[in-house]
Amino acid sequence: MGCHFSKLCSCCCAAGHGRLLHEPENAGSGEAESGAVPSFQIFTIDQLRTATSGFAVENIVSEHGEKAPNVVYKGKLDNQRHIAVKRFNRSAWPDARQFMEEAKSVGQLRNHRLANLLGCCSEGEERLLVAEYMPNDTLAKHLFHWETQPMRWAMRLRVAFYLAQALEYCTSKGRDLYHDLNAYRVLFDEEGNPRLSCFGLMKNSRDGKSYSTNLAFTPPEYLRTGRVTPESVIYSFGTLLLDLLSGKHIPPSHALDLIRDRNIQMLTDSCLEGQFSNDDGTELVRLASRCLEYEPRERPTPKVLVSALIPLQRETEVPSHILMGIPHVGEALPLTPLGEACLRRDLTAMHEILEKLGYKDDEGAATEMWTNQMQETLDSKKKGDVAFRHKDFTVAIECYTQFIEVGTMVSPTVYARRSLSYLMNNMAKEALDDAVQAQVISPVWHMASYLQAAALFAVERENEAQIALREGTVLEQKKA
Repeated sequence: MGCHFSKLCSCCCAAGHGRLLHEPENAGSGEAESGAVPSFQIFTIDQLRTATSGFAVENIVSEHGEKAPNVVYKGKLDNQRHIAVKRFNRSAWPDARQFMEEAKSVGQLRNHRLANLLGCCSEGEERLLVAEYMPNDTLAKHLFHWETQPMRWAMRLRVAFYLAQALEYCTSKGRDLYHDLNAYRVLFDEEGNPRLSCFGLMKNSRDGKSYSTNLAFTPPEYLRTGRVTPESVIYSFGTLLLDLLSGKHIPPSHALDLIRDRNIQMLTDSCLEGQFSNDDGTELVRLASRCLEYEPRERPTPKVLVSALIPLQRETEVPSHILMGIPHVGEALPLTPLGEACLRRDLTAMHEILEKLGYKDDEGAATEMWTNQMQETLDSKKKGDVAFRHKDFTVAIECYTQFIEVGTMVSPTVYARRSLSYLMNNMAKEALDDAVQAQVISPVWHMASYLQAAALFAVERENEAQIALREGTVLEQKKA
């Protein structure tokens, strides 16, 4: 069955909303967020296959799509938590033990400035990482490829500050190497706050040899030694400061030439005109220049970067999602009749809507294939449809089960109808399983999310039900 992927602006990950300046050094690390971010765990490949609808193309969120050497997918666990799953190519981590050691080490980090690592999977040749899902794109998208509005100056300063805090936290925990720090590694959470991707903390070699970006942007010492050092990370942070200032990806050598010639205006994004003082611009340029020093020992530490960026923060009382101009996850979405029925637990109304939908979400292909199957199988589906129409839900379950167990054809609508039939028979767990299966087959079908919500309401998992209800609403709106 074909379907179209659409990015959601809803996610169940916890956010660091409202925490801006003068926080305790370990705010959000460890105990402070233990309730929000679960402990690191080992996943099976089957769990991650289910979560990503079989690594469906529709769920790819990598900037480079399915042609990238390591593809990142959006997924959803049984508890409704959205995740990002990075699937490495077969040659990336030949040593399974080294991969597990690295992942477990990075997985101990917990901070509201990171897109934290939730777990990993190592089975056979498969190597996968599981992280918090960030629904609002990358810094590269907002800086270089924006569609509605350029990023405001106050938000650019906040990005620099939060990233410096992330690097300072990682350094304090003994993880001072970050590989290929760039605008694609900076992600925005549901509150619009920037987070540093945990994926860059994984080093797939013992001596720190790893750098995949354009060599024109690499630290000079990397070209000499082929190694990434903590000072190399600061150099890359300097290139990010240039990105934030210019709105373009400018080679550091060219930027430094402009700075030496005191041609700062050529370096500044024209979209920022009138948004900041000369002093602010000069200070950011000065900080970038220090990060880009040729000699590594001349560069500032993350702690110094944090201190230097605090005085530059502007509009600190304004939430990030407002500065970014993105929808806020806390904003109520207007519910459709189907969403209202789900919220009221009105199964009769949901039955009427599902009955009227028919099989149109199977996109027609299914009917042709069914006519070529065994007559007995086709009859069991037809009998199930008749029973479903006449609200004989026990018979509907029996008939749909016969059809499903033959296994020659999968239909999200059959799973959805059996799910509602289970709900009508007070079999909420079975209903939830079928609703999840409907979404595995059709990752962006709103009805599957609504049925998950109804089943979760039935088992009194209120928070998870509200998340599924919101997801169904977003999907239905996108389809309209």
